[in-house]
Amino acid sequence: MRLPAGFAVALDRETSFWSGGRVATGGSPWKVVRLADAARPHLAALRRAGPRGLADTSPTGRAVARRLLDLGMAHPVPAPRRGPHDVTVVIPAYGRASELERCLAAIADVPVIVVDDGSPDPAPLRRAAAAHGARLVRHPRNRGPAAARNTGLRLVETPLVAFVDSDCRPGGGWLDVLVPHFDDPRVAAVAPRVLPGGDHGSPLLARYEAARSSLDMGVRPALVRPGGRLGFVPTATLLVRVAAVEGDAFDEDLRLGEDVDFVWRLSDLGWNVRYEPAAHVTHTGRLHPADWARRRHEYGTSAADLARRHPGRLAPARPSMWNLAVLGLLARGRPGAAAACAGVSAALLARSLAPLPADWSLAVALVGKGIVADAAGLGHALRREWWPAGLLALAACPRSRVARTAALAMLTPIALEWLRQRPPIDPARYTVLRLTEDVAYGTGVTAAAARARSAAPLRPDVRLPSALRR
Repeated sequence: MRLPAGFAVALDRETSFWSGGRVATGGSPWKVVRLADAARPHLAALRRAGPRGLADTSPTGRAVARRLLDLGMAHPVPAPRRGPHDVTVVIPAYGRASELERCLAAIADVPVIVVDDGSPDPAPLRRAAAAHGARLVRHPRNRGPAAARNTGLRLVETPLVAFVDSDCRPGGGWLDVLVPHFDDPRVAAVAPRVLPGGDHGSPLLARYEAARSSLDMGVRPALVRPGGRLGFVPTATLLVRVAAVEGDAFDEDLRLGEDVDFVWRLSDLGWNVRYEPAAHVTHTGRLHPADWARRRHEYGTSAADLARRHPGRLAPARPSMWNLAVLGLLARGRPGAAAACAGVSAALLARSLAPLPADWSLAVALVGKGIVADAAGLGHALRREWWPAGLLALAACPRSRVARTAALAMLTPIALEWLRQRPPIDPARYTVLRLTEDVAYGTGVTAAAARARSAAPLRPDVRLPSALRR
């Protein structure tokens, strides 16, 4: 599918070039690619353009842009376009009429369908919808958000549909920013940035959520794809091309995790899903401590169902056997042997890279990057899916070198997060809240795995170095 003329793209900031621009690394998922000589002048122009992007009008330039977008090595920078927009908003709702009022007040100039998912008292939702001119349909019993979205989708007659949860409030111009992404015929869905809004509850949790909300996917645009830097986006607010979905778009058997399943199935069908942080939506969070922890636990309980539907995609860590050996040697206090092991790994990788115009520096850089990434991935799993082992490692730090190494892998990413964001919370309490959040999620994963009698959500995917995609 060709890009339209005038469609601007910019290189992702993690895309790197090697060997005089003949090899690139980056993308979603991360990969190494060889660049054709004909593409190099266009890539050089993109590098000069920087974050503002470039709309290359030549056939080769547009083909290069198409390929970079599909690899995740570049992202679109379409100019915002004023409405009116041919979009219908679908809002699944269950009670909380005051939240629905605020949501409807933030949406203007587009038709809205509110799906009352079997609320015990339907009258307040009916009054709210009528006050804002929204169409209301009702389920006689509660069937879950996936079913509510499907019901609304079946009534949509516009080419685009925006799913907006009733506790979300889109910011001004949100559609002006999101709609131009659909000029790319391969885009099926675009998600805005979801920011936490004010709510009564713990001031400490409010400050923590402002720095690290579970629905906030960050400040960088991304191609959303399984195994990529951004593996999913929440459907708290999501703009979707109606032609990309057939039948029941959302799996109604899933009460949680239906957003992950939806995005992954779109990717499997060859569509692109994008994250655009320039559009903002405000979400009312759960800031009472018990509700906050319970919600994180509930998110984790979706793991078993997702693992059954998407085998292999929910492995808590995917370390290389070579990197495990290096990290194990470092944990045992043998840096010389670890360096030798890393050197052998680099030599083998350099041999697999021989068909590319690359020297040893690329292999060494990739091995170093892989070791750091696998250490962080193992630390992440020890905080979440493997939380019992992680807590034991933290407790055993004073007595065990291996436990100290595991604790370092667990805590270093949290410290780096705090340093990057500098939230209005001291490092100690930020670390405690971060660990609490991860353990709450991890208990949901282990509970779901036990109920399903499946170790799939807990089992790592240990791999040997494989041939790189060219």
